[in-house]
Amino acid sequence: MGVSIIDVQRDIILDHVRNTARGEWKVLVLDQTSKKLVDNVVKEDDILNHKITNIELIEDRRPMNQDMDVVYLLSPQSHIVDCLMADLDRRRYRRSYLIWTSLLHPSLRERIERSSFARDQIVLFRVINIDYYPRESHLVTFRDPWSFPTLFHPACNNLVRQHLEDLAQKIVSVCVSLGEYPTIRYYRPQNPNHEAAVLCSHLARFVQEEMDMYAQYHADFPPQTNRPRGALYITDRSMDLYSPFLHEFTYQAMAHDLLRIKDGDKVTYKTVVNEGRPDAEEKEMEIGEKDKIWVENRHRHMKDTIEKLMGDFQKFIADNPHFTNAEDGASLNAIKDMLAGLPQFQEMKEAYSLHLTMAQECMNIFQHHKLPDVAAVEQTLATGVDEDYRKPKNITDQVVRTLDEEDIKPGDRLRLLALFMLFRNGILPDDLTKLLAHAQLPPQDGEVLMNLDLLGARVARALKDTTPPPPRLFPVKQGPPSADAEEYALSRFNTNLKYMLEHHVHSTLDQNTFPYTKPHLDAPANGTAQDNISAASLRSAKPTWAKSRLSSVEPRQRVIVFMAGGATYAESRACYEVSKATSRDVFLITSHMLTPGLFMRQLGDLSVDKRRLGIPAEGPKPKAPAHLFEKEAAPLPSGPSPHQGPAPGGPRPSPSPAPSGGRPPPPLSGGLPSRPAAPSPAPPMQGIANMTLSSGGSRTGSPRPPATGSSDGSTHDQKGKLHKEDKKKKHHFFGKK
Repeated sequence: MGVSIIDVQRDIILDHVRNTARGEWKVLVLDQTSKKLVDNVVKEDDILNHKITNIELIEDRRPMNQDMDVVYLLSPQSHIVDCLMADLDRRRYRRSYLIWTSLLHPSLRERIERSSFARDQIVLFRVINIDYYPRESHLVTFRDPWSFPTLFHPACNNLVRQHLEDLAQKIVSVCVSLGEYPTIRYYRPQNPNHEAAVLCSHLARFVQEEMDMYAQYHADFPPQTNRPRGALYITDRSMDLYSPFLHEFTYQAMAHDLLRIKDGDKVTYKTVVNEGRPDAEEKEMEIGEKDKIWVENRHRHMKDTIEKLMGDFQKFIADNPHFTNAEDGASLNAIKDMLAGLPQFQEMKEAYSLHLTMAQECMNIFQHHKLPDVAAVEQTLATGVDEDYRKPKNITDQVVRTLDEEDIKPGDRLRLLALFMLFRNGILPDDLTKLLAHAQLPPQDGEVLMNLDLLGARVARALKDTTPPPPRLFPVKQGPPSADAEEYALSRFNTNLKYMLEHHVHSTLDQNTFPYTKPHLDAPANGTAQDNISAASLRSAKPTWAKSRLSSVEPRQRVIVFMAGGATYAESRACYEVSKATSRDVFLITSHMLTPGLFMRQLGDLSVDKRRLGIPAEGPKPKAPAHLFEKEAAPLPSGPSPHQGPAPGGPRPSPSPAPSGGRPPPPLSGGLPSRPAAPSPAPPMQGIANMTLSSGGSRTGSPRPPATGSSDGSTHDQKGKLHKEDKKKKHHFFGKK
């Protein structure tokens, strides 16, 4: 489905590694942050295959390597610049190629440019704009859950401007990577009643300024293309407060909501492989784009997912019957032999086992905690209509009866109360206290609900207040239920993000609610005709009457949506659904992915003392390691004899770079990452003991070294043989896969 942002970022990184100091062997130096960016999309071996002898971290202790060029791929942080300057001051490498993951602050760049020893060594200074983490083919996160309290906590006003500028740079990085100079629109609440209502307008302005500045200094941007000009939408969490509370029953959203999935640098789930067998073990299984079963099923409804998994697994077993017949020893041995030759079979079997286990665990929780009853009420509150698409009756009684169920977890009761508060557009404070007590929830859970006002929700109302609830952002005319509506009655809700994208596709998005950052005088009052004009030329625009017929063959317009404050998996799924249904590639960008549990915890934190949150922006700034500024150990007064080699424990000589087209340099001390290290040379004491002054050579019978300056023919032959052996060893080392 269109281009993958994972592939885009991987190609950018590998292209710059390949084309920097082309033809020369070099060292690649990363920092902790840039290493995470690289590891997220690139395998280490893919980097080493581009004439990289070693990958090092700039914060670590590293040997001097003054005969080797270096490619620095660094994040633009102050302490990383300190580390870099320490390297340049010592002339740790020969020539330095500087590549930054995003724009360096002018003061830091000026510091580098003013340094005379830096100017002598730096031969390249480049920014490649990759400061983001592709998570899926059309999903990007910044791995920054602290963004939510920074944007919405009342005491974080002093942090907001800098954070918005940082977000703007990251959003621009994604646009630049995709080759898009998009039109920019932002969400503007119609009846703002919270301080963060201006968040999107400020962020959109910062993004527009950054995009314009990038285009000003890069004459080749945007690249020539006949693809329609892209569109960027800046939204925030307040645009849809229902989605984070709802129980979703598509596989990905349900699994992240109900299961203990670890969401860190990798998304993993702990399960037991080979269960019921002697070799059973608990294992952390990665869930990501490499897992084809996950990618194929993650957006299916759980009912369809289970049917698909079971059907595919039964077909897999039927196609490989000899693998599953382990009743006798011969068959078991045959299985082991076949598995040894077919490791992909074991991987496939573990993958099916993982997802069948996850799906079954989800369904167990679904039934045990009466989620069908909870979800039925949730859907009515979120959509405003019942299962028959009529105005609900006695909804308060339904909520109270559901809260009485003992099997419903406290967290689900709190989610139900939050949805009820949003549906009623606020409730009486006394009623809230009674509902919390009825639900057997502690009073402090009331803070989670009351903090919704910081995101624009109305949480309390007076006794005689008859103010009607505000109209929904996207009023939807519900038609009669379809034939399969009963099966999917618990999934009637659609996110506002999906409605926004559908209106964009049909050019009917209201410009009052979603204004442009720059006026579009030729755009219709409620349309987005300008969005469909090519970024390269006005002449490439097709007449509107031809679009329905050409949509399948035209280059796909790219629509980028940024959701400040975190996005839900339902919103991620909506982007894929719109992409599949229309001639668009929709990319979702957000600070972090939200589950209902995480969202409620972050809501509760909005009333906590800011100092207790430990927001990194207010913590101590990282510093360069002290060892980078330590003086090098003084050299020994006398070096080893020519025949002894390096002294025991002493520094090894740095390898020289290979000439273009020549043989590679000898290996660095310690070997390459993920490759076997070359053995350290043995101390020369045994060799000294075996030496003799007689003309018969050494005691071991090996020939003694030739005399310096000898012109004997055998000496030349011997030296030539030694050089040939060295060359063979070096070539073999770097040629290993």
